[in-house]
Amino acid sequence: MDDRAVVAAQLERPPRSPIDVAARCHLQLPVVIAVPPYLDDGTPFPTSYWLTCPLAVLRISRIESAGGVKAAEGRLAADPALAQRYQDTMTRYAADRDELIAADRQGPRPTGGVGGTRFGVKCLHAQYADFAAGNDNVVGEWTSAEVGPLNCATGCVVEIDEVVVPNPNWREPRW
Repeated sequence: MDDRAVVAAQLERPPRSPIDVAARCHLQLPVVIAVPPYLDDGTPFPTSYWLTCPLAVLRISRIESAGGVKAAEGRLAADPALAQRYQDTMTRYAADRDELIAADRQGPRPTGGVGGTRFGVKCLHAQYADFAAGNDNVVGEWTSAEVGPLNCATGCVVEIDEVVVPNPNWREPRW
């Protein structure tokens, strides 16, 4: 299956920029995509890694609903070494994204670290995506441990008459 079509089915909308798959599940479907710092319409986009896996999105949404962002901020506040590691992640993320922007580019620029965050932890989905893409991200690492394995028995998408669509038979696996 075409990665762009799979991502469109996972997101239930077309991607708004070119994509590169940064991480795949055991079924070889995209989990995380890398996206450029500007969307197709020129809008600055601070998020370099976007989570597409419906299972990971579902589980992380539950973690956030249960106070996961506040808990992560509490852990960082309680440990200066972890807080420094997190700050290093934010600096690396912004620098990597900024390297993709032409020096002579005019107009607004994407800012912040992971997911555009300037202070604290903004979004566990973005933190997880950065970690799943192979980067050092302590908050993404914690989130990954809580998400558990992405162990779907069937794919989250299927191809019907050459069109990729969400799999109506997909169910969240237990772990």
